Amino acid sequence: ICAGGCANRPSDDVIAAYDAPFPDETFKEAARILPTLVPTSVDDPAHDAQVAAWKVLTAWTKPFLTCYSDKDPVTAGADKKFLREVPGTSGVAHTTIVDGGHFLQEDQGEELGRVLVEFIRSN
Repeated sequence: ICAGGCANRPSDDVIAAYDAPFPDETFKEAARILPTLVPTSVDDPAHDAQVAAWKVLTAWTKPFLTCYSDKDPVTAGADKKFLREVPGTSGVAHTTIVDGGHFLQEDQGEELGRVLVEFIRSN
């Protein structure tokens, strides 16, 4: 799971930790199917729930942090929509963490932790 989503190859111990909850490959089916559950059309069964979620987010005025990485091909640029549409993003120090992939906690966990602690302390 992590090996393909990290900007830098994690250690064998880290990969083993991601694999640990799964007795064998057949137990990973839910994790593998998850990306296909993101609604991509109005015909998708989850479309209405996604629209409802965005309705809540566009009214969200509490502090809202976006923290992305520079090497994630999955979510690259997604912060722009949050910054444009979620009122709570205003006045918050958003960041893009350098040398991080989709699993930012693995590639730049210490920096991600620092950013989150700073956000929590300031809000």
